[in-house]
Amino acid sequence: MNAPDSIQIDDLYFETLFSEKQIQDRLGELARQISRDYEGKVPIMIGVLNGAVILLADLIRYLSIECEMDFIKISSYGNARVSSGEITMIKDFSADLKGRDIIVVEDIVDSGLSVQYLKRRIKSMKPASLKFVSLLVKKGAAKVELEIDYVGFEIENKFVIGYGLDYKQQKRNVNAIYQLADK
Repeated sequence: MNAPDSIQIDDLYFETLFSEKQIQDRLGELARQISRDYEGKVPIMIGVLNGAVILLADLIRYLSIECEMDFIKISSYGNARVSSGEITMIKDFSADLKGRDIIVVEDIVDSGLSVQYLKRRIKSMKPASLKFVSLLVKKGAAKVELEIDYVGFEIENKFVIGYGLDYKQQKRNVNAIYQLADK
């Protein structure tokens, strides 16, 4: 499915930020790096629902190592375009994380509060290692100090949709990523 150059939702207009090819090329690079770093290991890749499901599905297909998958669902947005700062647990892990190599897969990191929450929660379960991968990281948006181990793209602090990212649960299924257009 070819992605359009622009998208409209309600009275909001979005323009292409990253094409499907740019995303897939970058995922291949990230997967090669992760595969090298985890050679001989079987990490648990934990997707943060709902946004990371498309990213995780594509990313693991590029890996040359074995891995397991699990999911967690938290929310800090609701239907808003800006994080509320309040983290709500909706679905917890299924896997036993103790002594395992864990890679948390996020679609986007902005305030960093979700990453901080997940890091604290997972570390309390005593994993062997813990790393984070995020397709997008918003420059200058972090409210807490954080480190993302594998970053797809750094972007400006604008609202984005597509490739798992949504606005009011719409446009997750688009193959490209779009940013809110300047008026």
